Amino acid sequence: MTEAITEYRNENTKDIDLLSTIDMVRKMNEEDKIVAKVVGDVASDIAEAIDMIAKSFIKGGRLFYFGAGTSGRLGILDASECPPTFSVDPDMVQGRIAGGDRALISAVEGAEDDFESGKKDASILTKQDVCVVISASGNPKYLLGVLDKADEIGCATIAVTCNSHGKIAQESGHVICAEVGPEVIAGSSRLKAGTAQKMILNMLSTGSMIKIGKTYENFMIDLKAVNEKLKDRAIRIVSQIADVKNSDALACLLRCNWEIKTAIVMNIMHTDADNARLELKKHGGVLRKLMNDIVLNK
Repeated sequence: MTEAITEYRNENTKDIDLLSTIDMVRKMNEEDKIVAKVVGDVASDIAEAIDMIAKSFIKGGRLFYFGAGTSGRLGILDASECPPTFSVDPDMVQGRIAGGDRALISAVEGAEDDFESGKKDASILTKQDVCVVISASGNPKYLLGVLDKADEIGCATIAVTCNSHGKIAQESGHVICAEVGPEVIAGSSRLKAGTAQKMILNMLSTGSMIKIGKTYENFMIDLKAVNEKLKDRAIRIVSQIADVKNSDALACLLRCNWEIKTAIVMNIMHTDADNARLELKKHGGVLRKLMNDIVLNK
């Protein structure tokens, strides 16, 4: 097997163990600067993937991340942050890691080489879903098992990788390949490769949620106000969008169980919570559509 790019030795960091601490940090930062540019270079591939995921959501499909090691943990992290940020059901975006939950906190030897385990974990997929496999090297047999099962049932597949020659890039229907080059420490793909993957996953989940109306402008209008910080944020969001005092925003939020979109509509349309919810339902729960209609009907 040809050596993966992620295993190459970085000529720029050969002397890293001889550097002062500050120079070590600067050297790592120099390498990290490469990541954002490389991710930007594959923006069109990321955009296409976002559209695929958003279309799946609209049809009732789900997004699944599969990965091993760092990549698996990053997928689960991104999935776990979708419910509190966008108030979606936890089933809508899910993550799976080779080796199961135990692999979240410790290495499970051989898990990434288990083709059948990947195929078994992917049995949760349906043809309405989108399957994203994540790997820096692009070669784990676990992910090949996932892709094999996804292909069997006709589920759309996306590979997020840092190696265009990896097997998942060859087997997936759509590929996002951010080739960040050799790591600061040879083979440690939790570094630049991991950063690139995190950036891409941020874009996939956030972009697809924006596309289905989970934000208004750049406000998190579907966040769950479950603590004091988030309640304060909810008040400010309602106040700014509805152009009302914080006290008026709070009053409406208290009357609608802290539903931000409902409180906005209550303030703008001078109505109660039930009617506000009805108006949102007429517009598919998308505040932007409702606001556009309000403007047109003025």
